[in-house]
Amino acid sequence: MRDLLPEWVAVEVAGEADYTAELLPEEAAGLSARAVESRRREFTAGRSCARRALARLGVHAKPLVPSESRAPIWPDGTTGSITHTAGYCAAAVARRDDVRAVGIDAERRTILPQNIRSAICRPEELAWCAARGDEDWWPAVHFSAKEVVYKLWSPIVGTWLDFLDARLTIDVGTGSFEAQILPERLRKSPGAPAVFRGRFHAAPDLVRSAGIVTA
Repeated sequence: MRDLLPEWVAVEVAGEADYTAELLPEEAAGLSARAVESRRREFTAGRSCARRALARLGVHAKPLVPSESRAPIWPDGTTGSITHTAGYCAAAVARRDDVRAVGIDAERRTILPQNIRSAICRPEELAWCAARGDEDWWPAVHFSAKEVVYKLWSPIVGTWLDFLDARLTIDVGTGSFEAQILPERLRKSPGAPAVFRGRFHAAPDLVRSAGIVTA
């Protein structure tokens, strides 16, 4: 994930020890007692990475408790994002003096079922994916990039954004994407950014995406 963000964004990728690290008491209280083992490991690794990234910004030992939307509540003056998928977890944080929002996402590069594709991709995006020949995994890139767009939108606007509310344009050559929010969605959210940009990388087994909105 470090290769997709500016150097002044602190990024940490989980190692094996992060999945069994010790949570701060406030963080442990935010984890449901009914959480399955895989959820506990993901939650723990995400918090461990995030606190380590915050320490690189000079913010130490601050608990990251979940909000009502389950996103972390970041310490004053900072913002960030956590992502986890099978076998991968990362966190990215920055100072609010530099950015309004940070978004990162990682997904396994899989071929999504048709009903999932149509829930994520607009018709023109599906047509673009179909034109990629036998590379049937491009909807997974759309999924990852749109997750980033939502993570950028939510802390700025404070509302939900549906996958189909954004029209994604992918530049394969530069590994970048641009998401235009549909006019009808913007009319419901005065002052919201109309365009979000980011970068992505599609490895044989993993898709990573990231973006920022500068201050």
